[in-house]
Amino acid sequence: AVAIGPASGSVAVVTADGDKNRPVTKVITLLKDMQKQLQKEADEDEAIYDKMACWCQTNDREKTEAIKTAEVRIDGLTTKIEELTAGSARLNTEIKNLEKEIAENQDSLDKATAIREKQLAEFNAEEKDLLESISALKAAITVLSKHHGGSTGGFLQMPKTHMLGVAATLQNELTKHASLLEGVLTPTERKAAALFVQQPTDYFDAAPTFKQSYAPQSGEIFGILRQMLETFESNLSASQKEELANQKAYEELKAAKEEEIAAGQAQADTKTGELADTDEKNAQAKVDVEDTKASLSADEQFLMMLKEKCAMTDKEWEERQKTRQLEMEAVSQALAVLSGDDAHDLFTRTFNPSFLQIEGSDRREAAAKVLSTVADKVHNPRLATLAYQVKLDAFTRVKKAIDDMIAQLLKEKDDEIKHKDFCTDEFHTNQLQTEQKDREEQDLTATIEDLSMKIEGLAKAIEELKGEIAEMQVQLKRAGEDRELQNKEFQSTVADQRETQKLLTSALQFLKDFYHKKTAFIQKQEPVGPPPPAGFETYKNNAGSGGVIQLIQQIISDAKAMEAEAIRSEEDAQKAYEDFVKETNASIEAKSKDIVEKSEVKARAEGDLVETKEAKEAVILELEQLSNYNAQLHQSCDFVLKNFELRQTARDEEVEALRQAKAILSGAKFEEFLQKV
Repeated sequence: AVAIGPASGSVAVVTADGDKNRPVTKVITLLKDMQKQLQKEADEDEAIYDKMACWCQTNDREKTEAIKTAEVRIDGLTTKIEELTAGSARLNTEIKNLEKEIAENQDSLDKATAIREKQLAEFNAEEKDLLESISALKAAITVLSKHHGGSTGGFLQMPKTHMLGVAATLQNELTKHASLLEGVLTPTERKAAALFVQQPTDYFDAAPTFKQSYAPQSGEIFGILRQMLETFESNLSASQKEELANQKAYEELKAAKEEEIAAGQAQADTKTGELADTDEKNAQAKVDVEDTKASLSADEQFLMMLKEKCAMTDKEWEERQKTRQLEMEAVSQALAVLSGDDAHDLFTRTFNPSFLQIEGSDRREAAAKVLSTVADKVHNPRLATLAYQVKLDAFTRVKKAIDDMIAQLLKEKDDEIKHKDFCTDEFHTNQLQTEQKDREEQDLTATIEDLSMKIEGLAKAIEELKGEIAEMQVQLKRAGEDRELQNKEFQSTVADQRETQKLLTSALQFLKDFYHKKTAFIQKQEPVGPPPPAGFETYKNNAGSGGVIQLIQQIISDAKAMEAEAIRSEEDAQKAYEDFVKETNASIEAKSKDIVEKSEVKARAEGDLVETKEAKEAVILELEQLSNYNAQLHQSCDFVLKNFELRQTARDEEVEALRQAKAILSGAKFEEFLQKV
C-alpha cells in the first residue's frame, strides 16, 4: 500500500508484508468483505425489488387500463346492440311496408292487364264485325252500281239472286247494327229500306207494273247503303283510334307500375341486405360483449392477485431492507472501531513496523511517481497526463488550455442564449395550448352533462312507456278473462231462460188443451111420466184456471224479455270489449313505436356520450402531457431564466480574465492591465 504522511510532509512507503501478518488486519478484511457482500445482497435485493415494482406498476397500469377499456367497450357494445336491435325492428317494418306496396302495385297492374285484355278482345270482335259489314256493304254497292241507271235514276234489270243477296245484306246489317245506325237513317229511309227488304225484286222489275211508282225512290236504296258504309267506316276508324289510345295508356301505366315495382323490390332487396347485415352485426356484438365480459372478469381476478402479491412484496422488501440496514450498521461500527487512528497507532506500536523516510527535496519526484502508480492502477489517462505535466514546462500548454476554455465559454454563452429563447417560446406555446385544452375540457364536460341528462330522461321515459304497455297488456288479459266469464254467464242465463220458457210453454199447452175445449152437454127430452131424480150439476172449469194460465203466460213473457235483455247486454259488452281491445292495441302500438324512436335517440346520445368521454379523456391526457412538459421546462429553464443576466455577466468576466492571463503569459506587462482596470 502507498500513503502520504500528513504531518511531516514527507512521503512514507509502508510495506505490505507487515500488514498481511497482523491478525487485526484479517478481521478488518473480513469485515470489509462482509460489507461488500451485504452491499451486493442489498443491490441484488434492490434489483429484484425494482423488477418486481416495475412488473407491479406496469401490469397494474395495463390491467387497470384494460379493465377501463373493457368497461367502456361493454357500454359501447351495449349501446350498439340497442341501436342494431332498433334498426332491425325498423328495417323489418319498412320491408313489410315495401312488400305490401309491391303487392298493391302488382295487383293494380294485374287488374289493368285484365281490363286491357278485355278491351282488346272487345275491339277485335268489333273490328272483325265492322270489317265483315263493310265488306258486305261494299259488295252490295258494287252489285247495285252495275245495274244502276245513271241518267234515269232507276235500276237496270238484274238477276233475282243478286237482288235477294243485296236485300239480305241490308236486312242483316240493319238488324246487327241497329244501335249504331240509330239517328243515322231518317224514318223515310228506314221505311224505304224495310220495303226493299220485304220485296226486293219489285224495285227492279223491267216491265211497267204497278210497282213502277216506286222507281223514283229506287236510288234511295243505293244512298242508304253508301250512308251505312260511311257510318261503319267512320265507326271503325274511331274504334281503331280509341284502341291505340287505350294501348298507349296501358303501356304507360304498365311501365310506371313496373318501374314502381322494380324500385320497391330494389329497396326491399337493399333493406333485406341491410337487415341481414344488421342482424349479423347484432349477433357479433352480442358475442363481443360476452367475450369482453369474460376478458374483464379474468383481468379483474389477475389485478386482484397482482395487488395482493405486490403488497406482500412491498412488506417483505421493507422488512429485508430494515434488517440488512441494521446488519450493515453493526459491521460499519465494528469496522470504524478497528480502523480508527488510535487503534492504528496501537496496532503499529504492537507489531513494530518499519518506515523508509524520503527527503523533502525529492517531493516532486515522489508525487509524480505516486500519481503515475495510481494512474496505472486505475487506468486514468488524465491522471497520467497530469503526472507528466508536473515535469514539463507548463506555459505553452496552459496558453492552449486558456484558448480552449475561452472557446468553450463563448460556446456555452451562445448555447445559453439559444436555450433561454427556446424556454421563452416553449413556455408561451405551452400556456396557449393549456388554455385551449382547458376550454375544450369545459365544453366537453358541459356536453357530457347535457347528454347524461338527456339519456337519463329518455331512459326514464322508455321505462315509463314499458310500464304503461305492461299495464295495458295486463288490462287486456283481465278484460279477456272478464269477457269470457261474462259470456259464460250469458250463455247460462239464456239457456236457463229458454229452458224455463220451454217448460212453461209445455205446461201452458196442457192447460190450454183441457180448458179451451168446448164441451157441450145436450139435454135429452125426457118421456112423459114422473121426473127423474136430480142428476149432476153443470160441469164448470176450475175458477183459478184462468189466473194460472195468465200467470204462466206472464212468466213466459218475462223470461223472453229477460232473454232479449241478456242478448242486448251481451252484444253491448262484446262491442265494448272489442272497442277496448282495438283502442288498447292501438295505444300499445303507438307506445311501442315511441319506445323504438326514443331508443334510437337514446342510442345515438349514448354513442355521442362515449365519443365525448373519449374526447375528454384525450384532452385530459393532453393536459397531463402539457403539464408534464411544463414541469420539464421549469426544471430545465427556471435556473437559466432566473440567473441568465448574472451568468452572462460572470461568463464575460471569465473570458476577459482568461484573455488578460493569456496576454500576460505572452509577455504583456501586468501594470498595463492594472491601469485599464
